[in-house]
Amino acid sequence: MRVALLGSGRGSNAEAVLRAQQEGRLGKAQVVGIYCDVPDAPMLQLGPKFGTPAFYLDPGPFKTKFSPEQETFWADALTKHQVDLVVLAGFMRVIKAPLLERFAGRIINLHPTLLPAFPGLDGIGQTWRAGAPEGGCTVHWVTAEVDGGKHLDQSRVARGTSDTQESFAQKIHQAEHALLPKVIAELAEKFPQR
Repeated sequence: MRVALLGSGRGSNAEAVLRAQQEGRLGKAQVVGIYCDVPDAPMLQLGPKFGTPAFYLDPGPFKTKFSPEQETFWADALTKHQVDLVVLAGFMRVIKAPLLERFAGRIINLHPTLLPAFPGLDGIGQTWRAGAPEGGCTVHWVTAEVDGGKHLDQSRVARGTSDTQESFAQKIHQAEHALLPKVIAELAEKFPQR
């Protein structure tokens, strides 16, 4: 199963997936490209580090979404690279058609809360400010509804009495780094062979 990692920042979740691949924990999945919408994002440096092609793709003029033309451009690029599964790992844009149409049922997202609680931006901050006794992360299918797709798996993280928001966030990030590669490997097991 050919996997594309899409992100917008430092790429810690992408790095966790690439490290899992390096250690043989991705099973039948192979990361075939890192795709980033920020030209100087540290995520792009993961390409040379892990021997994986890394691409900056122009997202167009908007900050949190694509222009229709640029979304078609991204969909074309992923199609050209024969991507089977699109993984949103810290990707800060809302996905719509044509990506959703072209890759229907083949896009997953990692969200840093126990969905359906606290969808959208700053999930960890939302969880913290609400005083929730636990947080965590969810891998789910991407649909037109932001953070609304069917859940594939979740990981729970207790909020300790000595936790600060930063230490709580760190525990959630560790859970993310374990959960995302696990879900990708599980999906690859079920993926039809070429």
